[in-house]
Amino acid sequence: MRTEDARGRVLLAAGLVPVGRVASYGDLARIVGIGPRQVGAIMATCGPGVPWWRIVGHDGVLAPLEKARPHWEREGIEVRPDGRGCRMRVYRADIAELADEYRFALAERG
Repeated sequence: MRTEDARGRVLLAAGLVPVGRVASYGDLARIVGIGPRQVGAIMATCGPGVPWWRIVGHDGVLAPLEKARPHWEREGIEVRPDGRGCRMRVYRADIAELADEYRFALAERG
């Protein structure tokens, strides 16, 4: 997959994560068909129109959390007591549903 294609596909998938939910880099990687580190690199350069605060590490950790905190508060995502991220078992998006929505959106894009 070309870099431009991978970027567009990752940003498409990230944009489909529902408000108040998160997905891990690995979740998006499996959906899009690339590695989690590639997803991380793409997310690190995404623009303000992409909900980057909804994409976290496999353990719910997000850095920099302080930049994401206002978004999380607005969406009802609570920070864990250790202050490093959120509880994945509580806030993780339905990954099967996300994958279905991604495939549909990708087909619509042509």
